[in-house]
Amino acid sequence: MSPDSVATGSVRPAAEVNEQIRALWLRAGGTLSAEERAEYELLVVEWAAAMRGEIIEAA
Repeated sequence: MSPDSVATGSVRPAAEVNEQIRALWLRAGGTLSAEERAEYELLVVEWAAAMRGEIIEAA
C-alpha cells in the first residue's frame, strides 16, 4: 500500500490506528520482525493521513 492510496481512501480515526500500532508493539515485545516493521510503516502512514484529516476537519 502506497502513502497515496492511504491518503485518498477512506481513513480510520487516528485513535483507532494508534491502538493498532500500540498492540503491534506489545505483541512484538519491543522488537519488530521485518514483516512487523512493514506493517508498522503502513500503520504510521495511515495514522498520519488520519491526523491530517482530523486537523482539516477541525479547522
